Amino acid sequence: MAQEHAPAPHPLDETAVEQCVTDAIAAFDAAASIEELKAARLAHTGDKSPMVLANRGIKDLDKDQKKQAGKLLGAARGRIQQALAARTEVLEAEHAARMLIEETVDVTTAPRRRPLGSRHPITRLQEKVADVFTAMGWEIAEGPELESEWFNFDALNFAPDHPAREMQDTFFVEPAEAHLVLRTHTSPVQIRALLERPLPVYVLAPGKVFRTDELDATHLPAFHQFEGLAVDKGLTMADLKGTLEHFARQMFGPEAAIRLRPSYFPFTEPSAEMDVWHPGAKGGPQWIEWGGCGMVNPNVLAAAGIKDPDYTGFAFGMGVERTLMFRNAVPDMRDMIEGDIRFSAQFGMEV
Repeated sequence: MAQEHAPAPHPLDETAVEQCVTDAIAAFDAAASIEELKAARLAHTGDKSPMVLANRGIKDLDKDQKKQAGKLLGAARGRIQQALAARTEVLEAEHAARMLIEETVDVTTAPRRRPLGSRHPITRLQEKVADVFTAMGWEIAEGPELESEWFNFDALNFAPDHPAREMQDTFFVEPAEAHLVLRTHTSPVQIRALLERPLPVYVLAPGKVFRTDELDATHLPAFHQFEGLAVDKGLTMADLKGTLEHFARQMFGPEAAIRLRPSYFPFTEPSAEMDVWHPGAKGGPQWIEWGGCGMVNPNVLAAAGIKDPDYTGFAFGMGVERTLMFRNAVPDMRDMIEGDIRFSAQFGMEV
């Protein structure tokens, strides 16, 4: 609201001039904000303020009175300017303090100009599995995805006429005489680990594998596995079962359990299918087939140059996608490969 201007005092009326000073100081002190102080300043120091109008009246005085009036009004205006400066300093400090609170910006927080993405749950699950085994002192071993047929089949005790060697099961790479395949499992890494490392050997081999499966809700032509191999003196099925029980509890909770059913694999003898008791399974607790395992076939040890009968080993393997599927109730494997951020976001966002 605009303030009304008081009438201009006579340049030589000391009482009226003092009153102007008093009114100005009171108006400045009453101002609660920079905006209110601005209005008070214009009313008491502006072009139409009483003091300015009184100062203009000096020109109408006699020569002897001009000096006296100038001294009187100059001193009054100085007091007004001092009061204005003091109140301005106070209000500006209060304004700055208020802005520090109201407009605080945490400069340590990273700006998020775009929505955050998420690491793929397959990658995160592989790392979780690796953490379980490295905590037990195992090594992580890797090998090529384009593999020699000898590593992929022969060294693992696959007979020359084994069905897995057929074109309808395996991706062979031309030219055929090169005997190269896209690896059908991560088991070749086990052979490479035995050839490269001194005994004993405890390795986990995660990675991508390839099979000529039709793409559907439960099959992918390219998927991921993790396989474990332990070769040491005196290992038995009891060691295998104990390792897998610990692993199952780390993946599915303390109530998880495993059971082994007799089976056949060329690279293990005896061999078993492994089921896991999944307490949190969709539809209620139940047994779910998880993977295969067994004691390493002596022919596989011999292919890696291990002929000492004191050394035995066990091996196991599971699919990462299958593990994620029933561990997290994913109904369709195809959701894992379509690159939709909404799928990954279900498993938690990461920076």
